[in-house]
Amino acid sequence: MPVSAPAATPVTTISDTISPEETGLVLGGPGTRTLQAVPSSDPYGLASTAGERALRAAQAEIGVREDPPGSNNGTRIAEYRTATAGSAPGVPWCAYFVSWAARNAGTPVGEQGQGYGAVAQIASWGQRTGRLLPAGTTPAPGDLILFGSRHIGIVESVAPDGRLTTVEGNHQNSVQRVGRTIGDATGFVRLS
Repeated sequence: MPVSAPAATPVTTISDTISPEETGLVLGGPGTRTLQAVPSSDPYGLASTAGERALRAAQAEIGVREDPPGSNNGTRIAEYRTATAGSAPGVPWCAYFVSWAARNAGTPVGEQGQGYGAVAQIASWGQRTGRLLPAGTTPAPGDLILFGSRHIGIVESVAPDGRLTTVEGNHQNSVQRVGRTIGDATGFVRLS
């Protein structure tokens, strides 16, 4: 039986005429607005919050390892550092990783989106902006999870009994899915 190629995703174009006086905008020519629906990478709206989008970015990195092991370095880890102004190679990178994931979600960490390379800086930013949730709070998927001032990750799932699954950079020299409990956290930062 012959195999046929999958059908292309349809793209819908909607054109209508709107006077510039009505909108103050002229798109696509004098008084014409053309809107084009673009296929979404998230067609079901599953990643609707900034935290969920950051989680999706983090999940795609599971399995990335330091090269060489124990070096706090590697090609992908260097990419994570690009989300943080003034970053330095060869230092613990869990905060760089969550800063990178948040930037990729469209909600960079920091008042100017500069990212942070230290967990304490992310916690302070969360406090200043009203995003910090205290220890014992039930987090949502996509919340940043704080372990004192030394480690940070992203909550992936929350079970009714308080067990969590997280995605963490620099956990045993790699990006890993990790089992935790709400009691392990010293707080959470909600990105949206």
